[in-house]
Formats: sequence, structure tokens, C-alpha cells
Amino acid sequence: MNTSVEIAGVSFKNPVMTASGTFGSGMEYSEFVDLNRLGAVVTKGVANVPWPGNPTPRVTETYGGMLNAIGLQNPGIDVMIERDLPFLKQFDTKVIVNVCGKSVEDYLEVVDKLSDQPVDMLEINVSCPNVKEGAIAFGQNADALFNITSEIKKHAKQPVIMKLSPNVTSIAEMAKAAEAAGSDAISLINTITGMQIDVYRRKFVLANKTGGLSGPAIKPVAVRMVYEAAHAVKIPIIGMGGIANADDALEFIMAGATAVAVGAMNFHDPYATVKVVEGIEKYMAETNVENISDLRLIVDRQ
Repeated sequence: MNTSVEIAGVSFKNPVMTASGTFGSGMEYSEFVDLNRLGAVVTKGVANVPWPGNPTPRVTETYGGMLNAIGLQNPGIDVMIERDLPFLKQFDTKVIVNVCGKSVEDYLEVVDKLSDQPVDMLEINVSCPNVKEGAIAFGQNADALFNITSEIKKHAKQPVIMKLSPNVTSIAEMAKAAEAAGSDAISLINTITGMQIDVYRRKFVLANKTGGLSGPAIKPVAVRMVYEAAHAVKIPIIGMGGIANADDALEFIMAGATAVAVGAMNFHDPYATVKVVEGIEKYMAETNVENISDLRLIVDRQ
């Protein structure tokens, strides 16, 4: 039974990763999860300088998920290089660093600093709906996405994954723009912009008014977008959005994803990622699937 997958020349022991922003850099979760069991750890977004994030309250539960407006709070790339990367290299798992910024120059500064670091891939966050300046524009305009992808590819020493926003008219158009600019892979979806109002306080629940919706509520949208992207581009796709168990992960693979990332479910169950890995292995054994890659887009072959 072979659960390994390959993305842009990087081999993963299985297709299960963590979704950026839901797992830190793995330090806290390593008390619960054997990081060696994961295909990759995708870090929380990191910028060229520390970001304080948005004012509180900035997280709230919703039906079937959660809204967050963290605002990409992070300690900055220098702290990550000194503290987080040495920790992650203790484990037999791939390391993917998520990069965020408010300008092209911000992104490039981080990409350059990571060029000689023990990092397997870069995931570029151009789609977070919580940052008021910069990042949202890159992820919602095909020309802007093409331009920033092109610039990053000129600097990056590692393969590049562009993380796409679902808050667009055509996910296929955005996927094609990333591919045309040289992206080695794409990941999707990031959170869907949402809002919650407290009818008794008659106020917005989040200080930021809007936040990113994640969790099981968005999974059908995410599966559909992965399927559309898979038919628009030839580069590998990392699918995410509401994955709670192995069956959810397998849906994404059958819709066209090469790998998957578990996000909001980590907050509900810190063991979720390993449970998904074990569930996929069990499914393959019970259904006589020899290679996990054989399931990709199998729905089109039925």
C-alpha cells in the first residue's frame, strides 16, 4: 500500500498536511501529534517583520465552523528561522513555510531570507480576507496574482505553492494565472469571507466586522473549487476547506487534489491530522487501493 505523493519534485510519505494558521509551527501540537506521521507541517503565515494582528475579539464559533479575524499575527521571519525551523527539522516530515506580506517587496524579503533555510516548499498566502492592505488584492485579481507569482518565482530557491482565495468570480481563472506565472503548485481554498452579528448586543461579534469562515460548513464549496481548478491546470493541487475526517480528505483527492490540508478541525480535535492519515490507510486496505494517486479524479473515470 503506497500513500506517498509527489509535488514539484518533493516527495511526501502521505498526502496529509496541516493548514496554515491552524497548527502554529507544530510546537504546541507535538504534545498530542506525532509529527513524523504527517506528510508535511505547513507553518502559520510569516512576514518580514512582526505583525500584531487585529484587535479582539477575533474568533467566534458559527454553525458548522468558525470565523476568524486574527489578521495574520506572527513574530516575523527572523524569529521563525531562529526558533521554529530548528524545532521542525527534528522530525521526519516535510516543512512548508507560509509567507504573507503587504507588498511585493515584503514577500520577496521573506522568500530571500528562506533561500538557504531547511525548508522544502513555500506557500504564498495572497488570499487572506482579514488583512486590509495588500494581500487581499493579490488574491482577487488575476493580473496581480500573475505579477506577484512571477516576482516570487524569480527569487525563490524552493518550489512555490500559491494559496488561492475562494472570494473570486472564477477559481479556474485564478488557477490558470498562477500556473502561467510559473507556480509549481496551488493550494485551495482559503477561508470564505463571513460576518456574525450579536442580536442582543446589536454589535458585530468580531472587532474586525468580517472574518474568514472555515470548518465543515465550507467543504462542499471547497470540493467544487478544487474540482474546477483540477480541470483548469496541470500543476498539483493541495485541497483544503472543512476536512474533518478521512472521508472528507478522500473527497478532495477524488475531486483532483494531490494532497490535502487539515485546518479548523485541529482546534476541535488536536489528533485530527493523524486520524485522517490512519483513516486513509484503513480505507485503502479495505477497498484494495494500492496507490493513493490512483484515486485522484477517479470520479471522472467511473
